[in-house]
Parts: sequence; structure tokens; C-alpha cells
Amino acid sequence: MILRHAALADLPAIVRLLADDELGATREQYLEPLPQAYIDAFSAIEKQEGNAVIVALENEDLIGCLQLTYIPGLARLGMSRAQIEGVRVDQRYRSRGIGEALFKHAIESARVYGCGLIQLTTDKKRTEAHRFYERLGFTSSHEGMKLDLL
Repeated sequence: MILRHAALADLPAIVRLLADDELGATREQYLEPLPQAYIDAFSAIEKQEGNAVIVALENEDLIGCLQLTYIPGLARLGMSRAQIEGVRVDQRYRSRGIGEALFKHAIESARVYGCGLIQLTTDKKRTEAHRFYERLGFTSSHEGMKLDLL
């Protein structure tokens, strides 16, 4: 398995993964051609320092992804933190260590960057994901809140 930063050519496979679950099916649009909004978003991610989509590949098939963003902060004596979002592993490849490899890569990258913690939010319906994150050492220490602006 290879882990690397995503390239524009990976975008259709990434969107396919994002759309391939019960929540993503209602909020993503995996179409040919891809909606321009995905291309614009990927371009913005590439241009922003400290923001990347990491992909897992096996035999040149994209089988997993996550977005890792570094956030400088003032709180906690100016501590930087990392945010993980958009975690997906192809359903055919689950329980093979792909998600764990992606997270270990993200955690080590955050350490090298100098982050003091990694945070993520997860939908309350994703109980299997919660168990996975807890197994990796994440704790449910805060109550997350969101405000939909669209």
C-alpha cells in the first residue's frame, strides 16, 4: 500500500469514496464529469499551506483518503493543532488496516509539523467509526457543534 498526497487525477476516486456511504449518498454528487465545485475545492486545498488530502493506494486503486489540515492557534500557549476530515476507506477494503495506516501517517505528519493535538468530528450515527477512533487513542472529550450556512 502506498500513502501520498492526492493529485487532481485522484479526485473522481476520492469523490466516489465520499459518496459511497449512507451519509455521503445524500450530500455528495459523484457524476461524470465531476461538478466544478469539487475541482475548485481541490484547487483551494492544494494552494493552502498546511492543507492536504492523503490517499491510500493498492495496485494503483485509490482505496482510502482523509483530509489533514494544520491550524495555528493562540490558545494553549500558541499551540498548533491538526484537523482530520473526510475519512473514507473503500468498503471492499475495510478491516485491513488501511484506515489505521492513514491515521498513523496523519498523526506522524502532525507531530513533525509541531502540532500539540489532533481533532476530528464524527457524525453521531457513525458508531463503528467512533470505535475505530477510540481504538487509535482518540477520546470523546468535547461536544462538537455545527452551524449549517447553506
